[in-house]
Amino acid sequence: MIAGYLQLGMGIMAWLSELLAQLNWVYVVSGLAVGFIVGMTGVGGGSLMTPILARLGVGLPTAVGTDLLYAAITKSGGIYVHQKHKNIDWDITGRLAMGSLPAAALTILVLHLSHADPSTITKLMKFTLGIALVITALAILCKNRLLAFAQQHASDWLDLPPRTLLWATIGVGVLLGVIVTLSSIGAGALGTVALFLLYPRMPTARLVGTEIAHAVPLTLLAGLGHAGLGNLNWALLLNLLCGSLPGIYVGSHLTGAVPEKVLRPCLAVMLGIVGCMLVFK
Repeated sequence: MIAGYLQLGMGIMAWLSELLAQLNWVYVVSGLAVGFIVGMTGVGGGSLMTPILARLGVGLPTAVGTDLLYAAITKSGGIYVHQKHKNIDWDITGRLAMGSLPAAALTILVLHLSHADPSTITKLMKFTLGIALVITALAILCKNRLLAFAQQHASDWLDLPPRTLLWATIGVGVLLGVIVTLSSIGAGALGTVALFLLYPRMPTARLVGTEIAHAVPLTLLAGLGHAGLGNLNWALLLNLLCGSLPGIYVGSHLTGAVPEKVLRPCLAVMLGIVGCMLVFK
């Protein structure tokens, strides 16, 4: 019996040794930094992670594919928490998914069947990523004004026919499905703003929970699609998770340590500059 426990212990030590040998501390620290910022601000990790990976020399298709699965894993725990507090509107989640999941699958299929030159695919992803970053930066900077505008006109929008609201939500899902699949970002910041404009009376906590419930299957499907295209690095994914999971935990406990009116504009300016560089480079 003792020999069995010793053998088990040696097996665990060997597994840990192999795991540590695969760690690249540059990627681990990058994941830690992004996780920390996401925990403090709630800004989508893809907005930060994908540009960082690209700057570290990771090919953009691989960075996008890896980041999509990274997002699906890191956000999956949020579904349990928000559902526990009844902060998910599953009807709206379903409407978004009706548009985003087929759009993501179709985008992956087009990438697979196009047989385009890899450099052309990279340019398309770079342009989409740049535009998404600029829009995300504007959404962060103008968040309060957008919320005020939505609330001011809430009575007008609430009079929309249910069928019109249904198709508008599905349309937003389609747009998010394409953008997220090509750039890995948009499900967070852009999805949240779109939901608030469509459903201005929805409480913020329920809006965030609904966005997360939609983002997980979308990023999972898109990530698995990229994996099928060969745009996934499992070792890189492991490194990012080793850093980001503790980073998110620590950052979430320090929310408010840095004033939001200082932190969010700095993040928005940084994302805007990176986005412009990608679009016009």
